[in-house]
Amino acid sequence: MKALLLDRITDLTQNKSPLRLADIPVPVPKAGEVLIKVSVCGVCHTELDEIEGRTPPAFFPIVLGHQAVGEVVQPGENVQHLKTGDRVGVAWIFSACGTCRYCREGHENLCESFRATGRDAHGGYAEYMTVQEDFTHRIPPVFNDAEAAPLLCAGAIGYRSLRLSNLRNEDNLGLTGFGASAHLVLKMTRHKFPDSKVFVFARSEKERHFALELGAVWAGDTTDTPPEKLDAIIDTTPVWKPVVEALRCLRSGGRLVVNAIRKEDFDKDYLLHLDYPTHLWLEKEIKSVANVERRDVQEFLLLAAEIPILPEYEEYPLEEANRALLELKAGKIRGAKVLRVSGA
Repeated sequence: MKALLLDRITDLTQNKSPLRLADIPVPVPKAGEVLIKVSVCGVCHTELDEIEGRTPPAFFPIVLGHQAVGEVVQPGENVQHLKTGDRVGVAWIFSACGTCRYCREGHENLCESFRATGRDAHGGYAEYMTVQEDFTHRIPPVFNDAEAAPLLCAGAIGYRSLRLSNLRNEDNLGLTGFGASAHLVLKMTRHKFPDSKVFVFARSEKERHFALELGAVWAGDTTDTPPEKLDAIIDTTPVWKPVVEALRCLRSGGRLVVNAIRKEDFDKDYLLHLDYPTHLWLEKEIKSVANVERRDVQEFLLLAAEIPILPEYEEYPLEEANRALLELKAGKIRGAKVLRVSGA
């Protein structure tokens, strides 16, 4: 089968083609697994973190990609609920142990044996992939494959971030960065909290205009001061400066939710700007987001179908994944990026 492989950690400023196209064997599903023919796979900033070593893959060569949508073509032994022809998606959570304290309490995202799709197991930048039946997600019919792909990560992690923000109707929400996840959070917020106002911080003027098009009441640069203090802010950037700047804009008792697996190091000295009375005093909180639970993906897909949320996306053929990744790193974003793996 056709697949894109990452052979090693590399610097994208030096290597413009980190993924190579290869022909590898079609995987065989084990007991409890299904073989999926991948139709599309979303492109995520986490792939940049994997390629550049901030969250390194477990082995090489590896197939990246954790927003895969496709069709079950072969159920393995003991598969109970899926059959050939079912349309499913695979998200960041590839598996967890199922028996530890965190798994028993429904917090499998914190499991020490948590495995991520495309980092700890082969992902969706390939024509076929296998996954445990219990870690697949049925795709509601309201979405086509390319619309569904960004929902599996950008949408699900955005949903989790919004839950962790403790936002209430009429609260002011800030979004720092306005890529795939944030634009879906804005749509969710307008549906779930119709009397809340959304303020967007983004470096790109295009992103700021896009946010206003989608219903933000204000959009400014990451260093700008909004006209009102904010009850909660969700940070979706890969760097530190927006975190410090966001804390300045919180109300007393406000919460900053940092939605990032890793932060890049080039601006970590900006943390020296952290001033306790300005940024943290008066019971402000910082909450990190760690992965997603299956519950997040399942609940968000149902919510997105109900609204419905139809993400903005740009589609690329699989062979142009390197271009999509470089554009993502350069901040050339409007909504989400999706690779067409097979089909039309």
